[in-house]
Order: sequence, then C-alpha cells, then structure tokens
Amino acid sequence: QGCTQKYIVKNYFYYYLFRFSAALGEEIFYITFLPFTYWNIDHSVSRRMIIVWSIVMYIGQVSKDILKWPRPLSPPVVKLEMRANAEYGMPSTHAMAATAISFSFFIATMNHYKYPFELGLVAAFVFSTLVCLSRLYTGMHTVLDVIGGALISAVLLVVLYPAWDMIDHFLLTSPFCPLLCIVVPLVLCYNYPKLDYYSPTRGDTTTILGAAAGATVGFWLNNQYTAPVYASKSFQLGFPLITSKMVAVLARFFVGILVVLLTRWLMKSVVLGVLSYRYKFPIRDLEARRRLEVEVPYKFITYSSVGFTATVIVPLLHELLGL
Repeated sequence: QGCTQKYIVKNYFYYYLFRFSAALGEEIFYITFLPFTYWNIDHSVSRRMIIVWSIVMYIGQVSKDILKWPRPLSPPVVKLEMRANAEYGMPSTHAMAATAISFSFFIATMNHYKYPFELGLVAAFVFSTLVCLSRLYTGMHTVLDVIGGALISAVLLVVLYPAWDMIDHFLLTSPFCPLLCIVVPLVLCYNYPKLDYYSPTRGDTTTILGAAAGATVGFWLNNQYTAPVYASKSFQLGFPLITSKMVAVLARFFVGILVVLLTRWLMKSVVLGVLSYRYKFPIRDLEARRRLEVEVPYKFITYSSVGFTATVIVPLLHELLGL
C-alpha cells in the first residue's frame, strides 16, 4: 500500500532529526554500530549487546504478528515510511531495539570504563527517547505502541541481566554452542507465525537471528582457537583520543565495514542464485523471494555470513594489516 497523502515540511530541524533518529533503529545502524563496538571497544560488551538485541527483537517481532494491532490510520497521520507499513504496530520494535541497545551498552560498560554514571544514563535515555519520538513523528506508531515497546524491552533487560554472565560463559565454552546457535534460530524462523498476507517481519526476524547466529559462532570460535586481538584495550570512554588512536579506530572501522558489506553483497548474490536455480524462478522475482523456502535460507545464510565475517574474518584482517 502506498501513501497518497502529500505533506509540507515546516520545520526542517525536526524533520531531519527524527528521520535520522528513525534510522538508528534500522539495519544501517545495526550493521555499523554493533561491529564497531566489537572492533574498537570491548568484545564482552559487544557480545552482551548482540545477545540482548537478538532476544528482544525476536520477541518484539513475534508479538506484532500475534497481537495484530494495526498501525495508525492514514489519514489522519502522514506516514513518512512505506517499507514497514505492511507490518502490525504493537509493540514498536524500533523502541524495543533502541532501549535494549542503549541501556545494555550502558550497563555493560559502566563498571568497566571510567565515565560519569549520570552521563551514561542520560546518553542512553536520550538515544532511546529520540528513536521512540521518531516513530510518532513519522506516523508509524501510536503512543501506546512506543510505550509498550520500551516497557517490554526494559522488562526483558531486567530479566536477562542476572543471566548475562552465565549465557556468555555458555556461548564461549560449550561444545554444543555452534550447533545450537544455528539450529535454534533456523527452527524459530521456519516456524514463524503465519499471516494472511505478506509482511516483512519474518524476513527481518530471519536477518536478525541470522546475524546473531553467525556472530555467536564467531565468538565461540575465537575463544576456542584464537587469542583476542584487541579485547579490553585501554580504551577509556570519556577521555579524548589522541590522533594516532583515532586513526586506528577509523581505519579498523572502514576496513571492517567494507569487508562486511562485500560479504553481504557476495553471499546475497550466491545464495539467491542457487535458490533461483533450485526453485526455478527469476532472480529478480520479488514474490518468489518472499516464499518461506526462499526467504528464510536466503536471509539466514547471508546475514549469518555477515555476523561470522564481522567477528572472525575482520579481526584477522585487522591483525594482518597491523591495525
């Protein structure tokens, strides 16, 4: 369904602020910020964020398709985004992701790095609030959707926090970790709640679980067979980085993100090519790519490769390049 309403932007500050804030709950943010923390801050922080993010997002996506609460009607609201319009509204997964990522980052770093507690708390609150408000501004959610998403995420954080260390230890040391981290997400994706019409929630959920699965296998492999390359370095939040340190941080990021994007492009092309040959459909056939037997393996393999590359291949490349 397309948006037929026209609108006039009267306040460009709010417009660009909330359009940018909305992007903080989408793939472009996940694929840059989560690897950045792994490459430049701390492996343990990144692991905890990815674990919380994947659990919270799966519960949020499934909840949408079980509750089936509609998004705000247009009119009266003007919808500035169209891709997610086919999804149901309650809860707002943007609000859930923003709350989970910002506060899990804050909780995971507050006892390990030197920075004012109040500063970290305010930063997490501002980040999550901006994303929540962006969903109202873009017309994609009601106030109840946003509040519900933030509260669900907060409750899940409280429930998961006592088990963080136990889950992390299991994922790093258990010999069953690689198998479970592939099989369990695949089973969840193939048994995703069925809808009467196509919605991108199943594909988005597969993307998230695939990336988390690949990253988790990478965490386990690194712990078993390689020494951490730059885990827990003397990166102190709150202190200005010297020029050489900043150059190293930026170099690691740009080299890493280039490799990650190349991996995504390559695996997407290869997997879609194989599936189009197997199921006899043109590779550009959007309807065929939405079928369960195509969408799940295509997105899961692609993004698990991305997660594995970000946690294993990129750090090795960084070490090889002296970064």
